[in-house]
Amino acid sequence: MKSLKKIRRIRRLNYFALAVCCVVAAARAHPAHSQTATDASLNAVRMSDQAARAKNGKFQADISPAEHMRRAGIYMANRAFTSAREHWQAVLDEFPNDTNVPAALYGIARSYYQDRRYEEARQMYERVAQAFPDTKEGREGSNFAASSLLRMGRGAEAAERYIEYLNRYPNGERIDTAHINIIDGYRESGRPQDAITWIDRTRQRFAGTSTETSAIFARLRLDIALADWTHAVQSADELLQKPIPAAANTNADEVLYLKAHVLDSAGRTQDAIRFFSMIPDNLNSYYGGLATDRLGRMNDSTARQRADERAQSVRAAITRAADGYPAPFRFQVVSEAKKRGLDPRLVLAIMKQESQFKPGAKSPAAARGLLQLTIDAAQKYAAPAGLKNVSDQSLFQPATNIAIGSEYISQLSRLFAGLSEAIAASYNGGEDNVARWLGRTNQRDAGVFTAEVGFTESKNYVFKVMSFYRAYRQLYDSNLNRR
Repeated sequence: MKSLKKIRRIRRLNYFALAVCCVVAAARAHPAHSQTATDASLNAVRMSDQAARAKNGKFQADISPAEHMRRAGIYMANRAFTSAREHWQAVLDEFPNDTNVPAALYGIARSYYQDRRYEEARQMYERVAQAFPDTKEGREGSNFAASSLLRMGRGAEAAERYIEYLNRYPNGERIDTAHINIIDGYRESGRPQDAITWIDRTRQRFAGTSTETSAIFARLRLDIALADWTHAVQSADELLQKPIPAAANTNADEVLYLKAHVLDSAGRTQDAIRFFSMIPDNLNSYYGGLATDRLGRMNDSTARQRADERAQSVRAAITRAADGYPAPFRFQVVSEAKKRGLDPRLVLAIMKQESQFKPGAKSPAAARGLLQLTIDAAQKYAAPAGLKNVSDQSLFQPATNIAIGSEYISQLSRLFAGLSEAIAASYNGGEDNVARWLGRTNQRDAGVFTAEVGFTESKNYVFKVMSFYRAYRQLYDSNLNRR
């Protein structure tokens, strides 16, 4: 009887092994489909796990630490966090002295962090930092324990934890960003003078580098939040004296806009007009478009005339480029957006940036479909969207993706009072981060908020989505009929 059971088990394992090979072979045979390779790996480890489980759900087959780590990595890449943690935890439980233990601890922490379970992430980061302080995982754990505090809105604690990181690792890989995050932590905890102290320290420590530029830019944003118009002009002028490095997460147009905003706020209208006018407006210029709008709202005939001329030029450019702004999936987009009080043109602008309207698109971060939804986000918003049993593969279906994506965007819209820039920034960088960035501004100006966006990728995302949105509003009405 035991021999018969063993034979059946061997047959079952061989069946799954054959299935896995077929899945991988299919992926190799069809490389043109962007989602195939990683989905094949995901399906393969799922089948391998199923074959290795006993009736109680636990693994009964012998799986090496390296294989646990490999499977965890595939699950993590596809944001299947629970499954990834199961394999990392198996390394900790079954192989406590293995060399993969630091990486397994760090992987668990990272999975909680990406899942926005920041307190659990912090605890695991602290654990790896304390247990393995001389490893790369230990150094990263120390840094990201502070980052977890920052994400939870505990700015002062985060700043102190970053300072501990700097003291322990004075030549660590992240000492530059740690300095900037200390500034942000003190800003967000209502301690501007401490933030200024660290701005000065950062400038001294990183003189002549992009980190110094970032510190000056942090001072400009802090000056604006404090309505210190005089010092804000000084900070802006210092930034504009020389080329701004790309790594500083700002650019000349942004600084010019902030300076013009400061001058306008200080009642220096003519100076503000001059600096708003210095920002070129074109098809892809976010701050140029904001400058044109500001000029058009000024109580000055010269400013309004310049605004009209600038707007007319951009309208002509959009008309010439109209073929680049299609409105596919019109029925689904209008239906799902309208029932949630959304502008369908904003949904299209996000869709254009996310997938270029390709239903089968999949990103390296495992975002799928037209609106590039991850499976964890899709499962969160599926029920409010009226859908059940959503799978990763169903996200490649346009109707499913548009319904869930529109629900997600609508919740972001309610969260951020319809501010399009905040909606776009949170769609890319997370609503918890946007809430922090908004909280720092003390200004009701879209450009001032966008300047606070702390991730270069997210800021560039806002620039692109808002430029697309501008074009869609010109070319289509709110029902996506071509004007």
